[in-house]
Amino acid sequence: MLIETHAHLDYPDFANDLDEVVRRAAEAGVTRIITIGTSIESSRRAINLAEKYPAVYAAIGVHPTYVDEAEEDVLTPLRELAKHPRVVAIGETGLDYHQLPSEKVAKEKQVQVMTALRTETDEEIEAQIRDGAYKSKQASLFQQQLDLAVELGLNAVIHQRDAWEDTLKIMQPYTGKLRGVFHCFGGTLDQANEVLDLDHLVSFTGIVTFKNGAAVREVAAQIPPWKFMVETDCPYLAPVPFRGKRCEPAHTRIVAEAIAAARKVPLEEIAEATTETAEKFFRFNRK
Repeated sequence: MLIETHAHLDYPDFANDLDEVVRRAAEAGVTRIITIGTSIESSRRAINLAEKYPAVYAAIGVHPTYVDEAEEDVLTPLRELAKHPRVVAIGETGLDYHQLPSEKVAKEKQVQVMTALRTETDEEIEAQIRDGAYKSKQASLFQQQLDLAVELGLNAVIHQRDAWEDTLKIMQPYTGKLRGVFHCFGGTLDQANEVLDLDHLVSFTGIVTFKNGAAVREVAAQIPPWKFMVETDCPYLAPVPFRGKRCEPAHTRIVAEAIAAARKVPLEEIAEATTETAEKFFRFNRK
């Protein structure tokens, strides 16, 4: 028995065959699926899917990269949505500095003919100012959702990309008030231990099966078995041998098998530990 802790079943990728996707997950031993909201509308869709499929539960939140499109007030609709009994977490929420305004300007400049000693342009300076504003808006959105999670007694699904120190800095004051899971973990053992020392969790995806995923496999092999969960982040990051194809919740089993092999333990041991951890974290049937 496995729990898929991070899927995006409301995405268009699953529009035509979701019944079969959920069925294949059950056949693979994936008995529960958390589908993750990335906006208010996405969160509503996640709840609708949780109502339709007994195996599906919802997390509700606004993804950091949607901060510019997000409603001015996200707390009111999220608080209302959280009343639904199939909602088990807030998120995904966090910080994402992967594509800042200044980087977009830099890419545009690369296709232009420039002198080797050109000075910083007004456009680049303005982009750096926009970087700061963008980061500030993400931080505010993140903190609001963490505050809501504390208010509602829920844990949080954390998205972090190229923003490690700032993410931990924002989460520090919430120590002991809520727990977070750093989903799609791809960092070092030291970073994993930073998370675990704050009583948070990490979650592993199909990256543990990749040829270039040796470092992540090593982290999965070394941390305590009750400190991590498994996921797919589908439709992204399909594991070997499905790389390049659509990922789906049934592939959670492949992720768990890869971790079991790295730890040199039976699959059943990983399934039992991660399922127990997920049940405690998401507190199914809490209402």
